Amino acid sequence: MKGKTSLLRFGIGGLLALLSGVAAAAGFDFASVRGEARLLAAKPYESGAPDLPATWRKLTYDQYRRIQFRAEQSWWRKDGLPFELQFFHPGWLFGRPVKISEVAGGQVVPIAFAPGFFNYDGLDDGGASPVAGFAGFRILYDLNKPRDELGAFLGASYFRLLCQRAVYGLSARGLAINTAEPGGEEFPAFEKFWIERPVAGDRRLVLYALLDGPSVTGAYRFIITPGADTVVDVKAAVYCRRAVKVLGLAPLTSMFWFGENTPPAGRVGPRPEVHDSDGLMILSSTGEWSWRPLTNPAAARVMSFTEENPRGFGLAQRDRDFESYEDREAQYHLRPSAWVEPAGNWGRGTVRLAELPTPNEYSDNIVAFWVPETAPPAGEPLEFDYKLHWYLDEVRPAGGWATATHVDYSPANRLARVTFAIDFDGPAPQRAGPDSGVQPVVSVGTGATLESATVRKDPARGRWLATFAITPDGSGKPVELRCFLRAAPHVLTETWTYLWNP
Repeated sequence: MKGKTSLLRFGIGGLLALLSGVAAAAGFDFASVRGEARLLAAKPYESGAPDLPATWRKLTYDQYRRIQFRAEQSWWRKDGLPFELQFFHPGWLFGRPVKISEVAGGQVVPIAFAPGFFNYDGLDDGGASPVAGFAGFRILYDLNKPRDELGAFLGASYFRLLCQRAVYGLSARGLAINTAEPGGEEFPAFEKFWIERPVAGDRRLVLYALLDGPSVTGAYRFIITPGADTVVDVKAAVYCRRAVKVLGLAPLTSMFWFGENTPPAGRVGPRPEVHDSDGLMILSSTGEWSWRPLTNPAAARVMSFTEENPRGFGLAQRDRDFESYEDREAQYHLRPSAWVEPAGNWGRGTVRLAELPTPNEYSDNIVAFWVPETAPPAGEPLEFDYKLHWYLDEVRPAGGWATATHVDYSPANRLARVTFAIDFDGPAPQRAGPDSGVQPVVSVGTGATLESATVRKDPARGRWLATFAITPDGSGKPVELRCFLRAAPHVLTETWTYLWNP
């Protein structure tokens, strides 16, 4: 990581942002969007009524899916450019159209909505009704095969990207506002997009977005470079209209229904596991890696991990064995992980993880994001940069890591004794022999005591299995657990952490 002065800057930068908006006529760039966000933040929020035909607003899910973009109308296809755009039709849940423009040579050219872009499959095409824009857009690129889908921006500030060999899974967002807080969450939305026209041979796509919501506005630039590790360089400047209780930066949203660490009674059907992500990974400024397996709690719970200038955090899908999921349609073993790599120093704050109960695999119930210790005052910018990696296995600790978490949920043990078993794998555990002095280092927080801890190597796979048991003290308190492997004086693995609820 290259050290800079903090990229979370407050102060007179807001005045510069206001002045930079005047430069848009000379050539469109990030300063143009930042200036618009700054001016917008000084005005009351206007939600706006959907500018759509009534039949589009009342579309059902199945009807909305019938409206398909015509492939031959893909933006830039006739020009043979390396990237193409396809647009989503407004309607159903996406009732407020967003404006999309092309930027070429620093000049902005709006892309007007036209019914001819779409096949309506017998549904009402709206006739000549004027429509302000689209619901969003998808990006095509030769990722695995010609004109593969690379990513999509659709709904509020949500977007998803793919790396090579992956299928869609978790999502990212521009911001998370008051997530899992009393009173409900706020969902600011990207209301305008500007997409730079690529040239022949380009291997990256640059786009800008303007965010607006009741409490915040924001300017964003995304530089998307696809590959085995698809990397998005994100530059953002956020302005608060009013005080926000929880301002979540670089949020990731995923789904965890059940897995190896959940009670058997909570699993449905023949599939052993169903989840888009199976853990939260954090790299601290000290170089310590930690891993928190996800769960589907009985009630909402929020955990905060205090950090100063974190080097990264993300939601990962570590289990890549098809046999762990047995689902050829959903292909959970190919769902990508997402890793947030801050640029420069983000200062002091917390990585926050919210886990919500879900009854199925269709509802996202996991959110992870960064909360700065200090939010900016109204009208002042909060500026931050980061790289967002979408990958299968490219980001993980160099030494060793946890691959599976097993919890003994047998009724006979649950009240008096609970057993945990963690699989550790990686170069360091693989190199360590059975007689190399590998030991599990286990710590147990208040609410329980450690009864035993053992470790053994699986000769067939080279992994190590750490097993330990705790005895709850009857207080009913959640118990914080930690475990890693060590062969003195060397630490072999990341730190596995877990919050066990009696």
